[in-house]
Amino acid sequence: MVEYHPRIKELPPDERPRERLRESGPAALSNSELLAIILRTGTAWENVLGLAARVLAKFGGLAGLARASFGELCGERGIGQAKAAQLKAALELGKRLVSTQPEERAVVRSPQDVANLLMAEMGLLDQEQLRVVLLNSKNQVVGVPEVYKGSVSTSLIRVSELFRDAVRENSPAIIVVHNHPSGDPTPSPEDVQVTEQMVAAGKLLDIEVLDHLIIGQQRYTSLKEQGLGFTEMTASAETT
Repeated sequence: MVEYHPRIKELPPDERPRERLRESGPAALSNSELLAIILRTGTAWENVLGLAARVLAKFGGLAGLARASFGELCGERGIGQAKAAQLKAALELGKRLVSTQPEERAVVRSPQDVANLLMAEMGLLDQEQLRVVLLNSKNQVVGVPEVYKGSVSTSLIRVSELFRDAVRENSPAIIVVHNHPSGDPTPSPEDVQVTEQMVAAGKLLDIEVLDHLIIGQQRYTSLKEQGLGFTEMTASAETT
């Protein structure tokens, strides 16, 4: 049986990317929603939101999409030469804007801001990944490098790799993000243990780990909000 995907015009107005952008502004949209606006149309078997999310997941997010060649994009199901050209042009404009106006970088004020940046693509990944959101002193995003692919466990994580890009970019703070391919963002005991190690290592390097987000399918969990892995830091703050 062929799975039915409703066309964009069949969705409620508050779920359509163009209407959401008009009412709430572009910052409120996820990467896949913004990409859907650029792509404009989907296919007979997949609406444009599904196409956008699938392409982001396939190429590993916006950075991977920017690195993809024109031919690689055209080879993806649902992306022809016209859509590939639209994507390459939009991504190039974005790179030029960042290079000329670094003050326009995305600002992280809450876990939801991070989720808006990464949830659409990371929620569809079929393999676990860990990424680090690098922030400057104004909480602007200066990069989101991928650090691990596969099982994110205490035995695999090396402090030098986790904080390597933060040290290189002189980032005073980071937010760690990884996904659960099962779609359930509930933290495991090992997730909490990993977080405690990250926070402790960050203190030694004078790089603050602001949060650790676990991404599921259309859901996420902030370990900071849950008080998991950050309890020692919170308790110390309360006693001072």
